[in-house]
Amino acid sequence: MTYFNIFSNILITKGVGRILISDLQRNVSELYPLELYDLTEELKTDSIQNVLKNYDAASKEILQEYIDFLLEKEYGFITQNDWDYNFPPFSVEYQDYNILSNIFIELENINILDKIKESIKSIEIKHIVIYSKNQLSFDELLEIDNKFNNSPVEGIEIFSPFHTFINEDFIQNLNENTSRIYNMVFYGCKKVLFRVKDTFRFTINFTQQDLQISSCGKVNLDYFGTNLPKVLESINHNSCLHKKISIDAKGNIRNCPSMPQSFGNIKDTTLEEALHHKHFKKYWNLTKDTVEVCKDCEFRYICTDCRAYTERTHENEQGLDTSKPLKCGYDPYTGEWEEWSTNPLKQKAIKYYGLSNFKS
Repeated sequence: MTYFNIFSNILITKGVGRILISDLQRNVSELYPLELYDLTEELKTDSIQNVLKNYDAASKEILQEYIDFLLEKEYGFITQNDWDYNFPPFSVEYQDYNILSNIFIELENINILDKIKESIKSIEIKHIVIYSKNQLSFDELLEIDNKFNNSPVEGIEIFSPFHTFINEDFIQNLNENTSRIYNMVFYGCKKVLFRVKDTFRFTINFTQQDLQISSCGKVNLDYFGTNLPKVLESINHNSCLHKKISIDAKGNIRNCPSMPQSFGNIKDTTLEEALHHKHFKKYWNLTKDTVEVCKDCEFRYICTDCRAYTERTHENEQGLDTSKPLKCGYDPYTGEWEEWSTNPLKQKAIKYYGLSNFKS
């Protein structure tokens, strides 16, 4: 007898119409027909020979082709005779010992960073995301980076409007004089005037889009990622809000700057005090397995959830919004994508959020 064994780094996510096989070592996910899931389930408990004998000749040939394909893709391996299934199963346990993993700041004035420096040290926040409506000069970018000297901050990501002073020398000077900025996105850029060097310490992106806070939450294949820590976090927690804190342009402390509930203002409330509010963590453990439609989607563990903009159709027993993300145009029941903003069933929610003129 021979047995087919799936490697422990392979995650198979069953959707209503297809499956997604994720290679968590190679960071790659691929779609396959649903019948492949049934075959892999049978092969978990029985030999290849016993599985195949339950089918007619034509089906046996197809199933053998599937097995050969799984081997070719290196999703598993064959063992002989007295195999006793002693390989430990893949563990989906997720461990993150940080109190908070990151903070999102809608920056109006750089001085607000002085208000939170001590809290960032106390909570040991390692990553900061900054969105600015105002153009940031070289000196301001340098000041942002320097404010977190001798702090736990390891990385800073910045979204800022493009301006004409940004050139190759501007970027080169930032590269030489900063240490924590690891990614910059300059938006509203009509034309890129120079090529970004591969030798820069950080990554830089230019986009023509006029990014707004309301731009967040869009579900798109381009944003999916088969990253082991993020996949495990998605299985166990909310993939967007877990261990995240935000400050909006007015200084209000929220789970996300686009969510309605505030847990105080940075003028008179510390991050620690907001974090200990009884409702601050209410969405942290809401997984895609409990969100309507998403729970039937094969992409649910590589997709980021959004609770700020939803279809507003469902709540659970705790009063949490378990509706499908508003800006998702994928239908797992048909396997097709459509433009979410023109879907007639979403228009009521789009109007509620004031997104009628939103450009996707």
